[in-house]
Amino acid sequence: MRPLVIVLSVLLVISAIGLAPHTALGQVDFNTNTPQPTDVLDTFSFATNTPTGPTATPTATATPTATNTPTPTPIPLGPYTYPTGINPLTGLPYPSEEAQARRNLIVKISNFPPEVRPQSGVNAADLVYEYEVEGGVTRFAAIFRNNAPEHVGPIRSARLLDMELVVMYRALLAYSGTSEPIQNLLLSQDWRWQLFSPSVGYNCEQAGFCRFPEEGKAFEHTLYGDTNKIWDMATLQGVNTGYRAYGFAFDETPNLGGEEASELFINWWGQTNALWQYDPDTERYVRFTDGLPHYDAADGEQLWADNLIIIEAPHNRRPDLFPEGSNYESLEIALWDGGRALVARNGRIYQGFWQRPNRNEGAALMVLDDDGTPIMLKPGRSWVSVVRGLGTVDIRMEYSDMAATATVIAQTPTATPQGE
Repeated sequence: MRPLVIVLSVLLVISAIGLAPHTALGQVDFNTNTPQPTDVLDTFSFATNTPTGPTATPTATATPTATNTPTPTPIPLGPYTYPTGINPLTGLPYPSEEAQARRNLIVKISNFPPEVRPQSGVNAADLVYEYEVEGGVTRFAAIFRNNAPEHVGPIRSARLLDMELVVMYRALLAYSGTSEPIQNLLLSQDWRWQLFSPSVGYNCEQAGFCRFPEEGKAFEHTLYGDTNKIWDMATLQGVNTGYRAYGFAFDETPNLGGEEASELFINWWGQTNALWQYDPDTERYVRFTDGLPHYDAADGEQLWADNLIIIEAPHNRRPDLFPEGSNYESLEIALWDGGRALVARNGRIYQGFWQRPNRNEGAALMVLDDDGTPIMLKPGRSWVSVVRGLGTVDIRMEYSDMAATATVIAQTPTATPQGE
């Protein structure tokens, strides 16, 4: 009878602890506090603190003292990392999931002759680069991400510098066309599928490159684009991925130092000039071009920016790209390595330098103080002016009387515009 009593006792113990009769004691999980894989814990909910047996009678415990819980270190707003949901072009949150998901889009916009003004959609761009093309006039490379305007332009041709911008901002490029040597260079790139232009087969119905004839405006200045259709076509081609680029750093608080500056005047070889005046009411800079207020036809507002960045870069002639004896050549603006820079925000201007860490994809331009500290931009829209030398920039403490200037211009006979 003793063996039978022992067997019955074992079965009673097994039943008490809730084990199936076929479970061996050596296989029971006794809550060894082995951590679960993180991905499992993120997906499922486990009651890891449920006691497996009788709870001992609690003993008196001391009142817990306050602990210094460490505050999470905030993710900086650039120049290398940005919080989730922040647009590195502006330092502000993306306005929608659509904006975050789509790719940076560069649209080439004409700025000469004066008949192309006012352009459309410039104020909707997150970031604008302005640089010299042949003849001492400028063109805009407007980068869109947050906003998707339906009418942008007039769209003009690509230049060598655009190849650098595409890589810097991992962007799509929309342009009207270009010279044969530059077109061949564009089509030879690994990222050629990021090119959108009538010159590579895209039209109005398919990709939004449409002509809008206007009296007094030459045919080459009548092409406009719909950014929505360009992004849709990029999606069909599998290249509309919302890649980030890094470079700018943002903070609501400006760097220490700097000097007060009411306006900045930039002159490109006497052919085109730009005057930016700081408006303390809006805390923005507004633009005058060739002495007149420069408006955006889409929103009716004067062109504006929260930050002005002026960089000095070598401008190299490239006649070697064209057949011998050709009367046409291109400028190669060396937007790599680094150089001197000026940054204006909140009515103050800072001297420093610009740097492009490398020519890898996504490594965009940075602006730094003399000691290598990032110059903090105001979160918002920025305008980058690329010049041959900072000597073409006039920093002024007093405001110019632009109303009087406009009156003088209106009374001056207008010269016949020359071709680009």
